[in-house]
Amino acid sequence: MQKLIVVFTVLLLSTLPVAAETLTIAPLPMETPATVANQWLPFFNYLEQRLGVNLKVSYSATNDEIVNKFKAGELDLAYLGPLPYVLLKKNFPAAEPVVIFNEKDGDSSYTCALVTSADSSFDFKSMKGKKVALTQPLSTCGYFATQGMFAQYGNSLEDNLYHFLGQHDKVALAVARGDFDAGGLKTSIARKYNYLGVIVRAESPHFPGLAIIANSDRVSSQLIAQIRQALLTADEKTREQWGDNIRYGVVAAKDSDYEGMRQLPIPPSLPSQGSFNTK
Repeated sequence: MQKLIVVFTVLLLSTLPVAAETLTIAPLPMETPATVANQWLPFFNYLEQRLGVNLKVSYSATNDEIVNKFKAGELDLAYLGPLPYVLLKKNFPAAEPVVIFNEKDGDSSYTCALVTSADSSFDFKSMKGKKVALTQPLSTCGYFATQGMFAQYGNSLEDNLYHFLGQHDKVALAVARGDFDAGGLKTSIARKYNYLGVIVRAESPHFPGLAIIANSDRVSSQLIAQIRQALLTADEKTREQWGDNIRYGVVAAKDSDYEGMRQLPIPPSLPSQGSFNTK
């Protein structure tokens, strides 16, 4: 009788549905939370259906927060730019690039822009004491790229008044309103605000595109490969439902894609999120 009960229990358990694996993912906070949600929801639905997993979104207000969650083992996947990825990988070897998203022109790299309003006439070479809007300290297009563009003009952010606003769209809108004399943000986002008189005055070198990064301590190599394949094979009709930043296809990513980034002069420390340079 006991044997029959054991056999029946095994058979019953074998017919129950297996709980889907849940992956926690953090989108990069480049724009407002509502915009981020609209950008990513169809993308998440696609991955869930293709892979038979559940995706749990962990929204963070800053890149620093995402990196800290990743290192604490709270995230399975994150959408990161090249600067936060390179700094994360340096201290957390389990971070593994999965795919890099193409830009609208099909390129798997992007640039940052230095912008002003259309009626601005000041010269970047002699720019001193001006108000400059930045995204975040750990954003590629924040202090890092904007300081690089200032250096092209023989100038420095440290000779001006900079402040971190968070999302890229906030930078564009602050410049459009005249609250700031200039701003640094992703070029493709800056150009969305041309109609408000936001003009690109300078561009950075090309950086590797924004990428999905997996935590290989939490996600198996088999599942990482499946995620990569699902994204590589998504057709154009499917991708049209995704957000502006992620709908133009992907390329497979590897750590060596970031070697050029590592050769650039990344500051040993970056200003804090709340800082407002007043030199």
